[in-house]
Amino acid sequence: MHTLKTMVLMVFLTVFFIFIGSLIGGKHGATIALIIALGMNFFAYFFSHKIVLAMYGAKEVSEAEAPELYSIVRTLSQRAGLPMPKVYIIESEQPNAFATGRSPKHGVVAVTTGIMRILSREELEGVIGHELAHIKHRDILISTIAATIAGAISYLAQMAQWAMIFGGRHDDEEGGNPIVALIMMILAPIIAMIIQLAISRAREYAADEGGAKIAGNPLYLANALRKLHHASQAIPMEANPGTAHLFIVNPLSGRSLMKLFSTHPPIEERIARLEAMARRY
Repeated sequence: MHTLKTMVLMVFLTVFFIFIGSLIGGKHGATIALIIALGMNFFAYFFSHKIVLAMYGAKEVSEAEAPELYSIVRTLSQRAGLPMPKVYIIESEQPNAFATGRSPKHGVVAVTTGIMRILSREELEGVIGHELAHIKHRDILISTIAATIAGAISYLAQMAQWAMIFGGRHDDEEGGNPIVALIMMILAPIIAMIIQLAISRAREYAADEGGAKIAGNPLYLANALRKLHHASQAIPMEANPGTAHLFIVNPLSGRSLMKLFSTHPPIEERIARLEAMARRY
C-alpha cells in the first residue's frame, strides 16, 4: 500500500513538472532545467553516500571493533536476504542512525555512539531492521528521483523569474497567461517540496513495517522510537537539513517549528502503527 502511494506521488510529481515546464519555462527551458538537475543528481546518486558519511565523520568499523553491532547487522541482513552492508559509527551523543548506498550491493548502515549507549539489543535490532528495510526497498533511488524532479521544478521557477526580469518571453510564445505563470513560479517549488516530503514520509512508514518484520517484533522498533524521539529533542546534533530525511528520527526535531515540512511522519503515529502491527501478530 505504501509503495502504491509512493508511486502515485511520483507520477503526480512528474506530471506536475511537465505542466510547470510548459507553463513558465517553455519547452527549451524545461529541457535545460531537467538536464542540469539530472546531472547534479547523477553525481549525487553515485557519490552521495561518501559525501554524507564524510559530512558526519563516520568511521567504518570491523567486527573486532564493534562485535555486537556487527552481529546484529549480519544476522538481520541474512534474514532480510541482503548482502552484508558496510557498518559505520558516528561520534555523536544524539542517538540516531541512517542507511545509504545506491543499491543493496552498496548498502551502508551508520549508527551514532549515542544510540548504542541508550538502546537495548532488541531495540537496536528494531532500528537496524528499519535501516535494512530502506536498503531493501531501494529508498535511496526513489528519493534521488524525487529530488531530481523537485530540483528541476525549482530551476524552472528561477529561469522564469530571470525571463520575466529581462523580458525573455513574448506574447506569441507558448505558455498562457503571464499572471498565472507568475503565481505558479512562486507556488511550484513549494508544492514540489511538499510532494517530495510526502514521498519521504511514505517511505518511513514502509521501512517501519518492513523493519519490524526483519527484526521479528514490531515492539522492538516502537520502543526504540520512543526513546530516540525524546533524546533527539534533548540532545542537539549538528545536522545538515538536506540530509535530515536519511535519519531514523529527525535530527532537527528539537528545532523544528513547521511539522508540515518535516521529512518524517509524527513519532506518535509511527509508534501507534507498530503497536497495532504487534497486536496482529
